[in-house]
Amino acid sequence: MNKAAAKIRINKLRQVINHYRYQYHVLDKLEISEAALDSLKHELVKLENYYPDLITSDSPSQRVAGGILPGFVKVKHSQPILSIEDAFNLEEIKAWQERNEKILKIEITEYYGELKMDGLAIVLTYVKGLLISAVTRGDGRIGENVTANVRTIEGVPLRLETTKDLVWPERLDIRGEVVISLKELARINKMQQVKGLPLFVNPRNLAAGTMRQLQSEVAASRKMDFYAFEILSDLGQAKHSQVHDWLKLYGFKTNPYSKILRGTKEVVDYLTVWQNKKSILPYQTDGVVLVVNDIKQQKILGSVGKADRWMLAFKFPAEQATTKVKDIIIQIGRTGVLTPVAILEPVKLAGTTVSRATLHNYDEIKRLDIRVGDTVILQKAGDIIPDVVKVLPKLRVGQEKVFSMPSTCPSCGSKINKPSGEVAYYCGNSHCTAVLGQSLRHAVAKGAFDIVGLGPRIIDQLLETGLVKDLSDLFSLSADKVSQLPGFADLSADNLLKAIAARKKIPLDNFLFALGIRHVGQITARQVALQAGSLEKLLNFCQEDFLKIKEIGHVVAASLAEYFNQSDSKKLLTKLKAKGVEPINLLISSVGPRSGEVFVFTGVLSHLSRQQAKFLVQSTGAMVSDSLSSKTDYLVVGHKPGSKQVNAKKLGVKIINEQEFLKIVKRS
Repeated sequence: MNKAAAKIRINKLRQVINHYRYQYHVLDKLEISEAALDSLKHELVKLENYYPDLITSDSPSQRVAGGILPGFVKVKHSQPILSIEDAFNLEEIKAWQERNEKILKIEITEYYGELKMDGLAIVLTYVKGLLISAVTRGDGRIGENVTANVRTIEGVPLRLETTKDLVWPERLDIRGEVVISLKELARINKMQQVKGLPLFVNPRNLAAGTMRQLQSEVAASRKMDFYAFEILSDLGQAKHSQVHDWLKLYGFKTNPYSKILRGTKEVVDYLTVWQNKKSILPYQTDGVVLVVNDIKQQKILGSVGKADRWMLAFKFPAEQATTKVKDIIIQIGRTGVLTPVAILEPVKLAGTTVSRATLHNYDEIKRLDIRVGDTVILQKAGDIIPDVVKVLPKLRVGQEKVFSMPSTCPSCGSKINKPSGEVAYYCGNSHCTAVLGQSLRHAVAKGAFDIVGLGPRIIDQLLETGLVKDLSDLFSLSADKVSQLPGFADLSADNLLKAIAARKKIPLDNFLFALGIRHVGQITARQVALQAGSLEKLLNFCQEDFLKIKEIGHVVAASLAEYFNQSDSKKLLTKLKAKGVEPINLLISSVGPRSGEVFVFTGVLSHLSRQQAKFLVQSTGAMVSDSLSSKTDYLVVGHKPGSKQVNAKKLGVKIINEQEFLKIVKRS
């Protein structure tokens, strides 16, 4: 980005960040996630670092977040309460370490690691051992006096502990975090819902809202905790780790997972452990704070701008981030459906680099009002495909382009159709090369024919050379023709043909899934295969027969009936049979002790993977479904269940836990 474009982008970013920061830190409203806000801030800092002459004193990068609400007494801090610089990857940690070592002119050998708890920062002041004030961080210079509310927290000592090993000074300033557990957040939100009041979006939002109550009775009714992590007063402490020891002697709770980290390996190990284990914590955390352990080194390093040099917050891979849409392209699926896909400026999200995100359909594009050139918020949870959840129109500069669906297929030029009542657009050409390519990729994948060594590149070569025109052609390929393809020798061609021949006989459910019938996934394919038993019987099914299969509704039944009645489908099945492709018949499900029953799963199981649980269900003759309905017999609930648990109660479906599930299937 050249300097002129960077200046425009920086100004836009400052406006948007200031708006969201004010909403979040002052009004306790969360219009976008903290992760998305962090992503915008990070982009601003990177641009300002690249063009330092564009930095202004009023930039969000140059001040501490926060503000003062009316209704509270303003209190000036004894010293500025600075914020913490953020790092989002190991390279940024390394750069921070190298900058500090350059200033110190020695290697830093010892850090102190602390979990970054998501709460509200508070400064406590004790005079002659007695608590006299509790003040929010505010803007870093002036905070709000919330002493009455803090006094309701059992974890805050009203009088410091006395010990022969440590005496308290005339005045002692302690910095820490008011924290509310995820369990307490759920309890409070349930009460808010009953009263018809707005819900708190996260524990930090609840902690801030509680501290800013003008009636301390409200604070007393909520279970809050306080974790101390810093002594602001100079007591001659030599190490930051020693500070934590002293805090405990004074009667404060400190985070039990804080520890001394010696060397880069221990730092990386600490980050990795808590990135993977953060879900076990009773409170919310979004990262780890790294502190130079030696206090003398801290004083030499000092501060720059709004942050101390000797402290760094490593943010765990975000499940939300911001980036720009470079283009919107069309991807054609195996059923001919046209899916718009956003091409993005690469961004780190949940530990991976994301450069593409599906936009699902044209209705979704219109709902989001997403345009080429827009800044968007991406979301990703676990292994889920990244999704665009919000557009930030305030960052538009007037050059964004509105997207329209094409009237003809980008691959074959055929007319695009949009069936009545559907949101999807389809290529009307059943022989479209793009559709055929996607169909073949699907057919040879795991869960279908599972042909090892037959990847997308080879499929493209087979289509381009005309050796394959449909699925059946794969099973009549000859070694002499395959060996002539680029990158193939006689041996590799022979290995590929052996792999194809080995998959001529596959279970009926795999075969049905491989055909790529609309609305028919692996679970539905197995349900149909178990009910029909053989392909010969299946060919005689009508729509009413499909409807008799448990968990199959009118849409799926109509799709199955339509597929097996089409002349193209009948020709393909005949050609496959002629080339030796023979589905293996399955036993009808009625032979099992729990035949006809349907299990649905939600949440994470502790002792089984979903695949293992599925096999256990099928071994009893029962079926597994992805969707919940009144026909479902059992909903198996694991850790962090979704909305299915609530819906199951409404539908009267029996809800069981993992232990009860194991008893049922093992007893069978």
